[in-house]
Amino acid sequence: MKLVVMIPCLNEEETLPLVLETMPTSLSGIDSIEIIVIDDGCTDRTVDVAKAHGVKEFIHHAKNQGLSRSFRQGLVRALELDADIIVLTEGDNQYKQERIPELIQPILDGKADVVIADRLTHTIEHFSNSKKFFQRFGTWVLNKAAGTNVPDAISGFRAYTRLAAMQLNPVANYSWATETTIQAARKGQAIAIVPIETNPKLRDSRQFKSSWQHIRKSALTIVRAFVMYNPYAIFVTLGIVLLVVGLLPFGHYLYAVFYTPKTAYGPHHLQSLVIGTVLLTASFISFTLGIVADLISINRSLLEDILFETKRARLDHGRKK
Repeated sequence: MKLVVMIPCLNEEETLPLVLETMPTSLSGIDSIEIIVIDDGCTDRTVDVAKAHGVKEFIHHAKNQGLSRSFRQGLVRALELDADIIVLTEGDNQYKQERIPELIQPILDGKADVVIADRLTHTIEHFSNSKKFFQRFGTWVLNKAAGTNVPDAISGFRAYTRLAAMQLNPVANYSWATETTIQAARKGQAIAIVPIETNPKLRDSRQFKSSWQHIRKSALTIVRAFVMYNPYAIFVTLGIVLLVVGLLPFGHYLYAVFYTPKTAYGPHHLQSLVIGTVLLTASFISFTLGIVADLISINRSLLEDILFETKRARLDHGRKK
Protein backbone atom coordinates (compact mmCIF):
# COMPACT_ATOMS: atom_id res chain seq x y z
CA MET A 1 0.00 0.00 0.00
CA LYS A 2 1.36 3.41 -0.98
CA LEU A 3 0.98 6.69 0.90
CA VAL A 4 1.44 10.01 -0.92
CA VAL A 5 1.75 13.21 1.09
CA MET A 6 0.96 16.53 -0.64
CA ILE A 7 2.59 19.73 0.64
CA PRO A 8 1.47 23.00 -1.04
CA CYS A 9 4.14 25.67 -0.53
CA LEU A 10 4.48 29.40 -1.03
CA ASN A 11 7.90 30.64 0.09
CA GLU A 12 8.35 28.12 2.90
CA GLU A 13 12.16 27.78 2.93
CA GLU A 14 12.28 28.45 6.69
CA THR A 15 9.44 26.17 7.80
CA LEU A 16 9.55 23.37 5.21
CA PRO A 17 12.59 21.70 6.83
CA LEU A 18 10.54 21.31 10.04
CA VAL A 19 7.76 19.67 8.03
CA LEU A 20 10.03 17.26 6.18
CA GLU A 21 12.13 16.37 9.23
CA THR A 22 9.03 15.30 11.18
CA MET A 23 7.56 13.34 8.27
CA PRO A 24 7.33 9.59 9.00
CA THR A 25 9.66 7.49 6.86
CA SER A 26 7.93 4.17 7.53
CA LEU A 27 4.49 3.20 8.76
CA SER A 28 2.82 -0.02 9.74
CA GLY A 29 0.59 -1.20 6.90
CA ILE A 30 2.27 1.13 4.39
CA ASP A 31 4.80 -0.24 1.89
CA SER A 32 6.08 3.09 0.56
CA ILE A 33 5.77 6.82 1.23
CA GLU A 34 6.21 9.53 -1.39
CA ILE A 35 6.06 13.29 -0.98
CA ILE A 36 4.80 15.84 -3.52
CA VAL A 37 5.82 19.46 -2.99
CA ILE A 38 3.57 21.87 -4.86
CA ASP A 39 5.59 24.98 -5.68
CA ASP A 40 2.82 27.57 -5.84
CA GLY A 41 4.91 30.36 -7.34
CA CYS A 42 7.71 30.29 -4.75
CA THR A 43 10.34 33.02 -5.14
CA ASP A 44 12.68 31.80 -2.41
CA ARG A 45 14.67 28.56 -1.92
CA THR A 46 11.69 26.35 -1.07
CA VAL A 47 12.33 23.96 -3.97
CA ASP A 48 16.05 23.71 -3.19
CA VAL A 49 15.27 22.97 0.46
CA ALA A 50 12.82 20.25 -0.56
CA LYS A 51 15.37 18.65 -2.89
CA ALA A 52 18.01 18.76 -0.16
CA HIS A 53 15.62 16.76 2.04
CA GLY A 54 15.13 14.09 -0.62
CA VAL A 55 11.89 15.22 -2.26
CA LYS A 56 11.79 14.13 -5.89
CA GLU A 57 8.23 14.87 -6.98
CA PHE A 58 7.22 18.48 -7.68
CA ILE A 59 4.40 20.46 -9.25
CA HIS A 60 5.55 23.93 -10.33
CA HIS A 61 3.40 27.03 -10.81
CA ALA A 62 5.00 29.99 -12.58
CA LYS A 63 2.80 32.28 -10.47
CA ASN A 64 0.78 31.84 -7.32
CA GLN A 65 -2.53 30.07 -8.05
CA GLY A 66 -3.83 29.52 -4.54
CA LEU A 67 -4.31 26.57 -2.24
CA SER A 68 -7.48 25.27 -3.92
CA ARG A 69 -5.88 24.87 -7.34
CA SER A 70 -2.77 23.40 -5.74
CA PHE A 71 -4.99 20.86 -3.98
CA ARG A 72 -6.73 19.86 -7.21
CA GLN A 73 -3.51 19.39 -9.13
CA GLY A 74 -1.80 17.60 -6.26
CA LEU A 75 -4.72 15.22 -5.93
CA VAL A 76 -4.50 14.24 -9.60
CA ARG A 77 -0.73 13.79 -9.43
CA ALA A 78 -0.98 11.66 -6.28
CA LEU A 79 -3.45 9.37 -8.05
CA GLU A 80 -1.11 9.16 -11.05
CA LEU A 81 1.62 8.04 -8.64
CA ASP A 82 -0.61 5.10 -7.62
CA ALA A 83 -1.43 6.42 -4.16
CA ASP A 84 -3.69 4.20 -2.08
CA ILE A 85 -3.92 6.86 0.64
CA ILE A 86 -3.41 10.58 0.13
CA VAL A 87 -2.54 12.95 2.97
CA LEU A 88 -2.61 16.73 2.73
CA THR A 89 -0.53 18.86 5.07
CA GLU A 90 0.96 22.36 4.69
CA GLY A 91 4.42 23.82 4.36
CA ASP A 92 4.12 26.25 7.29
CA ASN A 93 4.44 23.43 9.85
CA GLN A 94 1.01 24.19 11.29
CA TYR A 95 0.21 20.48 11.43
CA LYS A 96 2.03 17.68 13.22
CA GLN A 97 3.33 15.34 10.54
CA GLU A 98 4.42 12.85 13.21
CA ARG A 99 0.70 12.25 13.86
CA ILE A 100 0.08 11.01 10.31
CA PRO A 101 -0.09 7.38 11.58
CA GLU A 102 -3.11 8.36 13.71
CA LEU A 103 -4.61 10.33 10.84
CA ILE A 104 -4.62 7.40 8.42
CA GLN A 105 -5.46 4.67 10.93
CA PRO A 106 -9.27 4.85 10.37
CA ILE A 107 -8.60 4.27 6.66
CA LEU A 108 -6.28 1.35 7.35
CA ASP A 109 -8.98 -0.10 9.63
CA GLY A 110 -11.52 0.19 6.81
CA LYS A 111 -13.70 2.56 8.85
CA ALA A 112 -13.33 5.76 6.83
CA ASP A 113 -12.99 7.13 3.32
CA VAL A 114 -11.99 10.58 4.54
CA VAL A 115 -10.26 11.54 7.78
CA ILE A 116 -10.21 15.13 9.02
CA ALA A 117 -7.93 16.30 11.81
CA ASP A 118 -9.74 18.33 14.45
CA ARG A 119 -7.32 21.11 15.40
CA LEU A 120 -9.15 21.68 18.71
CA THR A 121 -9.38 25.35 17.82
CA HIS A 122 -10.77 26.33 21.22
CA THR A 123 -7.33 25.50 22.66
CA ILE A 124 -5.25 27.45 20.11
CA GLU A 125 -3.76 30.39 22.00
CA HIS A 126 -3.05 32.67 19.03
CA PHE A 127 -6.68 32.46 17.83
CA SER A 128 -8.65 35.49 18.99
CA ASN A 129 -12.08 35.03 20.57
CA SER A 130 -13.72 36.44 17.43
CA LYS A 131 -11.80 34.03 15.20
CA LYS A 132 -12.82 31.10 17.39
CA PHE A 133 -16.45 32.24 17.25
CA PHE A 134 -16.50 32.60 13.47
CA GLN A 135 -14.76 29.23 13.11
CA ARG A 136 -17.47 27.56 15.21
CA PHE A 137 -20.24 29.44 13.40
CA GLY A 138 -18.83 28.62 9.94
CA THR A 139 -18.49 24.98 10.88
CA TRP A 140 -22.10 24.95 12.17
CA VAL A 141 -23.33 26.41 8.86
CA LEU A 142 -21.37 23.83 6.87
CA ASN A 143 -22.69 20.96 8.98
CA LYS A 144 -26.25 22.15 8.40
CA ALA A 145 -25.64 22.43 4.67
CA ALA A 146 -23.83 19.11 4.32
CA GLY A 147 -25.62 17.06 6.96
CA THR A 148 -22.33 16.30 8.67
CA ASN A 149 -21.00 16.58 12.22
CA VAL A 150 -17.49 17.88 11.54
CA PRO A 151 -15.98 19.89 14.44
CA ASP A 152 -13.37 21.72 12.33
CA ALA A 153 -14.62 22.40 8.82
CA ILE A 154 -11.56 24.23 7.50
CA SER A 155 -8.86 21.93 8.83
CA GLY A 156 -6.37 21.26 6.02
CA PHE A 157 -4.81 18.19 7.63
CA ARG A 158 -6.70 15.37 5.93
CA ALA A 159 -6.42 11.88 4.50
CA TYR A 160 -8.31 10.30 1.59
CA THR A 161 -8.61 6.83 0.18
CA ARG A 162 -7.87 6.42 -3.50
CA LEU A 163 -11.52 5.97 -4.45
CA ALA A 164 -12.65 8.89 -2.29
CA ALA A 165 -10.10 11.15 -3.97
CA MET A 166 -11.29 10.07 -7.41
CA GLN A 167 -14.86 10.99 -6.51
CA LEU A 168 -13.96 14.55 -5.55
CA ASN A 169 -14.45 17.28 -8.15
CA PRO A 170 -13.54 20.59 -6.48
CA VAL A 171 -14.29 23.63 -8.62
CA ALA A 172 -14.09 26.57 -6.19
CA ASN A 173 -10.98 28.73 -6.18
CA TYR A 174 -11.22 29.25 -2.44
CA SER A 175 -11.94 27.16 0.65
CA TRP A 176 -11.39 23.73 -0.91
CA ALA A 177 -11.79 22.18 2.56
CA THR A 178 -15.42 23.23 2.98
CA GLU A 179 -16.29 22.40 -0.62
CA THR A 180 -14.80 18.89 -0.52
CA THR A 181 -16.40 18.20 2.87
CA ILE A 182 -19.81 18.91 1.35
CA GLN A 183 -18.96 16.78 -1.70
CA ALA A 184 -17.79 13.89 0.47
CA ALA A 185 -21.00 14.01 2.49
CA ARG A 186 -23.21 14.17 -0.63
CA LYS A 187 -21.40 11.18 -2.12
CA GLY A 188 -21.95 9.11 1.01
CA GLN A 189 -18.29 8.88 1.96
CA ALA A 190 -17.53 7.82 5.53
CA ILE A 191 -15.89 10.74 7.35
CA ALA A 192 -13.83 10.13 10.48
CA ILE A 193 -12.49 12.76 12.89
CA VAL A 194 -9.15 12.50 14.70
CA PRO A 195 -8.23 15.16 17.30
CA ILE A 196 -4.74 16.46 16.51
CA GLU A 197 -3.62 19.75 18.01
CA THR A 198 -1.49 22.12 15.93
CA ASN A 199 2.13 23.21 16.30
CA PRO A 200 2.95 26.70 17.64
CA LYS A 201 2.35 29.49 15.13
CA LEU A 202 5.39 30.43 13.04
CA ARG A 203 3.85 32.96 10.64
CA ASP A 204 0.55 34.60 9.70
CA SER A 205 -1.81 32.94 7.23
CA ARG A 206 -1.36 33.93 3.59
CA GLN A 207 -4.70 32.59 2.42
CA PHE A 208 -6.68 35.67 3.45
CA LYS A 209 -5.94 39.24 4.54
CA SER A 210 -8.63 39.40 7.22
CA SER A 211 -11.16 37.20 8.98
CA TRP A 212 -13.99 39.04 7.21
CA GLN A 213 -12.50 38.21 3.81
CA HIS A 214 -12.21 34.57 4.81
CA ILE A 215 -15.80 34.48 6.10
CA ARG A 216 -17.15 36.10 2.94
CA LYS A 217 -15.31 33.78 0.56
CA SER A 218 -16.05 30.67 2.62
CA ALA A 219 -19.74 31.58 2.79
CA LEU A 220 -19.88 31.92 -0.99
CA THR A 221 -18.24 28.51 -1.37
CA ILE A 222 -20.73 26.88 1.01
CA VAL A 223 -23.74 28.47 -0.69
CA ARG A 224 -22.43 27.55 -4.14
CA ALA A 225 -21.78 23.94 -3.16
CA PHE A 226 -25.19 23.64 -1.45
CA VAL A 227 -26.95 25.06 -4.51
CA MET A 228 -25.08 22.54 -6.67
CA TYR A 229 -26.10 19.52 -4.65
CA ASN A 230 -29.43 20.48 -3.07
CA PRO A 231 -30.92 23.32 -5.15
CA TYR A 232 -34.52 22.13 -4.85
CA ALA A 233 -34.56 22.73 -1.09
CA ILE A 234 -33.21 26.26 -1.49
CA PHE A 235 -35.48 27.44 -4.29
CA VAL A 236 -38.62 25.73 -2.97
CA THR A 237 -38.04 27.19 0.50
CA LEU A 238 -37.55 30.63 -1.03
CA GLY A 239 -40.65 30.12 -3.20
CA ILE A 240 -42.81 29.20 -0.18
CA VAL A 241 -41.62 32.25 1.75
CA LEU A 242 -42.37 34.54 -1.20
CA LEU A 243 -45.75 32.87 -1.70
CA VAL A 244 -46.80 33.41 1.91
CA VAL A 245 -45.51 36.99 1.99
CA GLY A 246 -47.10 37.66 -1.42
CA LEU A 247 -50.55 36.58 -0.20
CA LEU A 248 -50.49 39.03 2.70
CA PRO A 249 -51.05 42.16 0.57
CA PHE A 250 -54.06 40.50 -1.07
CA GLY A 251 -55.44 39.74 2.37
CA HIS A 252 -54.90 43.37 3.32
CA TYR A 253 -56.72 44.51 0.17
CA LEU A 254 -59.72 42.24 0.80
CA TYR A 255 -59.91 43.39 4.38
CA ALA A 256 -59.92 47.01 3.20
CA VAL A 257 -62.65 46.31 0.64
CA PHE A 258 -65.05 44.62 3.04
CA TYR A 259 -64.31 46.26 6.38
CA THR A 260 -62.96 49.73 5.69
CA PRO A 261 -65.72 52.38 5.57
CA LYS A 262 -66.27 53.51 2.02
CA THR A 263 -65.41 57.09 1.18
CA ALA A 264 -66.19 59.22 -1.83
CA TYR A 265 -63.19 57.72 -3.52
CA GLY A 266 -63.72 54.13 -2.41
CA PRO A 267 -61.25 51.83 -0.61
CA HIS A 268 -58.37 52.12 -3.06
CA HIS A 269 -55.43 49.97 -1.93
CA LEU A 270 -54.02 49.13 -5.34
CA GLN A 271 -50.46 49.34 -4.04
CA SER A 272 -51.16 46.18 -2.05
CA LEU A 273 -52.19 44.39 -5.22
CA VAL A 274 -49.05 45.55 -7.02
CA ILE A 275 -46.75 44.38 -4.20
CA GLY A 276 -48.59 41.06 -3.89
CA THR A 277 -48.44 40.46 -7.63
CA VAL A 278 -44.68 41.12 -7.70
CA LEU A 279 -44.07 38.75 -4.78
CA LEU A 280 -46.25 35.99 -6.23
CA THR A 281 -44.47 36.33 -9.57
CA ALA A 282 -41.13 36.03 -7.77
CA SER A 283 -42.47 32.95 -5.97
CA PHE A 284 -43.46 31.34 -9.26
CA ILE A 285 -40.04 32.11 -10.72
CA SER A 286 -38.36 30.59 -7.65
CA PHE A 287 -40.39 27.37 -7.94
CA THR A 288 -39.51 27.18 -11.64
CA LEU A 289 -35.82 27.75 -10.95
CA GLY A 290 -35.96 25.02 -8.31
CA ILE A 291 -37.28 22.49 -10.83
CA VAL A 292 -34.70 23.50 -13.45
CA ALA A 293 -31.83 23.56 -10.93
CA ASP A 294 -32.85 20.16 -9.58
CA LEU A 295 -32.75 18.69 -13.09
CA ILE A 296 -29.32 20.27 -13.62
CA SER A 297 -28.17 18.82 -10.30
CA ILE A 298 -29.30 15.35 -11.36
CA ASN A 299 -27.46 15.77 -14.64
CA ARG A 300 -24.35 16.92 -12.75
CA SER A 301 -24.53 13.83 -10.56
CA LEU A 302 -24.69 11.59 -13.62
CA LEU A 303 -21.77 13.43 -15.23
CA GLU A 304 -19.72 13.04 -12.05
CA ASP A 305 -20.38 9.31 -12.09
CA ILE A 306 -19.15 9.17 -15.68
CA LEU A 307 -16.12 11.29 -14.76
CA PHE A 308 -15.34 8.97 -11.86
CA GLU A 309 -15.43 5.92 -14.09
CA THR A 310 -13.24 7.73 -16.63
CA LYS A 311 -10.71 8.61 -13.93
CA ARG A 312 -10.67 5.06 -12.64
CA ALA A 313 -10.21 3.61 -16.12
CA ARG A 314 -7.31 5.99 -16.85
CA LEU A 315 -5.58 5.94 -13.49
CA ASP A 316 -6.09 2.27 -12.61
CA HIS A 317 -5.24 0.89 -16.05
CA GLY A 318 -2.54 -1.73 -15.59
CA ARG A 319 -2.31 -1.01 -11.86
CA LYS A 320 -1.54 -3.90 -9.55
CA LYS A 321 -4.45 -4.79 -7.34
